[in-house]
Amino acid sequence: MLRWIVFIIIYITLGIYTLQAIKAATRYPWVYYAYMVLSLFVIGNFIYQFTMGDDPGRVLSVPKSYAFGLLLAMLTFMSITIVFLFSEDIFRFFTASYHKIFGGTKEFSLPQRRRFLSTIAMGIAALPFSALLYGMVKGKYNFRVLKYNLEFDDLPQSFDGYRITQISDVHSGSFDNREKIEYAIDLINKQKSDVLLFTGDMVNNMAEEMLPWKGLFSTLSAKDGKFSVLGNHDYGDYVSWETEDAKRNNLTDLKNIQKEMGFDLLLNDSRYLQKGDDRIALIGVENWGRGGFKKAGDLKKAVSNIDKDDFKILMSHDPSHWEDQVLKDDCHYHLTLSGHTHGMQFGIEIPGWIKWSPARWRYKYWAGVYEEMGQMINVNRGFGFLGYPGRVGIWPEITVITLKKRSLT
Repeated sequence: MLRWIVFIIIYITLGIYTLQAIKAATRYPWVYYAYMVLSLFVIGNFIYQFTMGDDPGRVLSVPKSYAFGLLLAMLTFMSITIVFLFSEDIFRFFTASYHKIFGGTKEFSLPQRRRFLSTIAMGIAALPFSALLYGMVKGKYNFRVLKYNLEFDDLPQSFDGYRITQISDVHSGSFDNREKIEYAIDLINKQKSDVLLFTGDMVNNMAEEMLPWKGLFSTLSAKDGKFSVLGNHDYGDYVSWETEDAKRNNLTDLKNIQKEMGFDLLLNDSRYLQKGDDRIALIGVENWGRGGFKKAGDLKKAVSNIDKDDFKILMSHDPSHWEDQVLKDDCHYHLTLSGHTHGMQFGIEIPGWIKWSPARWRYKYWAGVYEEMGQMINVNRGFGFLGYPGRVGIWPEITVITLKKRSLT
């Protein structure tokens, strides 16, 4: 209770301070009242959702995620506005103190200066505020197809030009627009890749989240099949289950759903993809993540039925697995496909110019293709979203990788 009281006091204080900027920038009372109504609605909805709303576990429900997203947008607007005004108030304080002691003009306290700075502050604050709202309305379904040509010296000749579509981090429990998901499924099928690989996190918490979308995802197709692995959210670890049997049954249900959708789920296992006399090994491990994440992945078991010299594609949900274990393994894994990071669903990407997200502070390999020690990884930015119900700058991704045999010349 004390934490809620402190939080509400801080929020109201920020709100009142920001209101002064609005009053300085405009003379229309309806603007003040609109701001007050909106800010009170945001905090009221947040308090309601996080005290009396549905409690599905540690992962936010859809109403909770929207309450969090709106609060984040409002706090961002308030904070940026206050940075400007507080700096001005500090300046005015020292200026006024100076003039009181030594005398002189009071031009720095003119209302015109305050109005000008308030207008600038709110104009700048409106940019991230609008971006966060856009991310919740449009950005989360702004699907992008990213295409890579990856060259390898020892790729079997028959697989030169072989196309892989990778999707990751569906998080079906967050979906709220069937039409947009139908569009994305159609976009995946239009790539007409040879094989479709899904690298984990089909749901947020429970297998039942996938039931409304099972028929739609069953329409995904690739001539050489659809393969999948589990992500950290698929195990039901973020829910308080009544019994261990209930948790185990949930995982069994999810495995069955994947099978019914036509996915071959690889649980520390492998398959061969065959073209004529050539073949490549497809390996799938269970989730293995650095820190407190589940560590069920077993590379030794996964490659027990393949030859060490095979060309290998590894599916492993968390890129920290690649960094901590795969690169150091005795086997050479030519290409690893991961997800997990979502690119933090927020960042700036201008191809050839800038690629930044807060995700880089936690993950060395957080989005796109990287190469280390002659081995490559693609970290998919994710199909769905989690927590904040949107995406800003880091858009939902469908990856299409074309394998190429490197020319001798």
